[in-house]
Amino acid sequence: MGKANDPGMEGRPEWDNKVQYLLTCIGFAVGIGNVWRFPYLCQIYGGGAFLIPYLIALVFEGLPLLYLEMAIGQRLRMGSIGVWNSISPLLGGVGGRPSTIGYNAECVKSTPANYFWYRETLNISTDIGTSGSLQWWLVVCLASAWCVVYVCFIKGIESIGKVVYVTAIFPYLVLTIFLVRALTLPGATAGLVYLFTPDWEVLKNPQVWLDAATQIFFSLSVAFGGLIAFSSYNKERNNCELDAVLVGVINSATSLYGAIPIFAILGFKANSAYNSCMKENILALTNHFEFSDQNMTAESYDHWLEYLNRTSPSEVASLDLRPCELQTFLDQSASGTGLAFIVFSEAVVEMPGAQIWAILFFTMLFSLGLSSMFGNLEGVLTPIRDLQLLPVWIPNALVTAVTCLMAFSMALIFTMASGNYWVEIFNSYVGSVPLLIVAFFEIIAVIYVYGMKNFSEDIYFMTGKKPNLFWKVCWRVISPLMLLVVLIAYVVTRIQERPSYGTWNPAYELFPKTEVKPYPDWVFAIIILLSAVPVIPIPLVALYHLIKRSSARADLNPSSNEGFEIEPRDQQNPRAPQVESRH
Repeated sequence: MGKANDPGMEGRPEWDNKVQYLLTCIGFAVGIGNVWRFPYLCQIYGGGAFLIPYLIALVFEGLPLLYLEMAIGQRLRMGSIGVWNSISPLLGGVGGRPSTIGYNAECVKSTPANYFWYRETLNISTDIGTSGSLQWWLVVCLASAWCVVYVCFIKGIESIGKVVYVTAIFPYLVLTIFLVRALTLPGATAGLVYLFTPDWEVLKNPQVWLDAATQIFFSLSVAFGGLIAFSSYNKERNNCELDAVLVGVINSATSLYGAIPIFAILGFKANSAYNSCMKENILALTNHFEFSDQNMTAESYDHWLEYLNRTSPSEVASLDLRPCELQTFLDQSASGTGLAFIVFSEAVVEMPGAQIWAILFFTMLFSLGLSSMFGNLEGVLTPIRDLQLLPVWIPNALVTAVTCLMAFSMALIFTMASGNYWVEIFNSYVGSVPLLIVAFFEIIAVIYVYGMKNFSEDIYFMTGKKPNLFWKVCWRVISPLMLLVVLIAYVVTRIQERPSYGTWNPAYELFPKTEVKPYPDWVFAIIILLSAVPVIPIPLVALYHLIKRSSARADLNPSSNEGFEIEPRDQQNPRAPQVESRH
């Protein structure tokens, strides 16, 4: 695609070895989304019911997109914007991507972990309209994180390739340690059964299919631009098909691997809550009916309750006993970011040497966040370098510093009292519709604009074999059709209901359950804007080039045939598409 004529291609750095590339791609895709977002979706859809549509979306949507991005990035050796400009200037917009002391009633009503997360850590407001001030401790943490990201990026992929040995491998080690510990907790089996047992009725809900299709983007990090950027530093003769399958399988398996200890701990929590509920009811019944101690036990509770309901129903009703069902406690859990932070924090407290476990856990989360940011930041910096948007005398370190500073400034909204609500908005809306649209245009650009034949020849050049029938059918029909159907269905379902969110409100009568509130109109407008901004470059860039092309035709001398001279194909790259030359 005209690669040899691009001034930025000569002397382009390459990965020191294949392991660095694979670890970087795996670390970028694994991220917080697999440790937090995937288990959260599994939990709200009853575990196993979410795994079925997720695996279907992985095979027919995720892996084909992953393979396509890795192949096109490796072949053109450019970032996202450069890739789509090379295929057609009209598609240049596809690459524009935008990520107390003493008694406390609030603590007593909830749990210590819930209280510490929502009040001490986030100091969360009761609704999104109450922004509050910047929380200085969160600002310091945010600034520190971006400083670490910048240090890791000082030498580009040379420094990133070294850091990923830690940031990509360390989380697996910690997850394994937590997995072993979680499986030894009482009630862990109940949590695992909950994860792997599908509720077939849930599969009738179209929302579970939509969420599974969009979760693929987070599990594999496709359509973000980072994988294209990382693949552009590969050697041309690299088996990108094997890379795509390997990275896709490892990342999706990591989603499940991270969910297992979380659900084991959910089972432990549910079992503990169930036992506490039983003890409270047993104590109430024992005191009221003046039973002797140990006469009523957890094993005989159901028998006694049935007997007392038959003989003294009014007295039992007056005690207002709590309903104690294990399934109910399994269904109840923290939402959003709290699932990972609260659940694991409660598990850490149960472990000997809790401080050491806490350091391991939060260091793991920090490593996951770094790995994700490597891909996101590289997805921005690589197009800037490829398109030579800045003068050559400006050092890359300065460009990286300015980019990190801008990202830090925009992220300050997440450090306010309402910051966690904004995190949920970005997670639910910015990471859904825009990614679906970008991925759809990626496939259209490569398969229908550049052409399946040319793309197949490029893959043959790189791997020594052409893509098989499965990849071709997915790229031509299944993947774009799935993306289009999911996009339309997602928009339709969102339009039919007013967006709402759960708030942490100690004054709510059902506290510590979250109080569901509709988004205010001004927030709803921002949601629409945030969903539209990442994809606005697609039509704008196409319109710009169409106007530019029309203007060029209007300026031509109608009596001159030179205006319609066709450039010959690039002899150094016979698969490059023909481009009209306007003189």
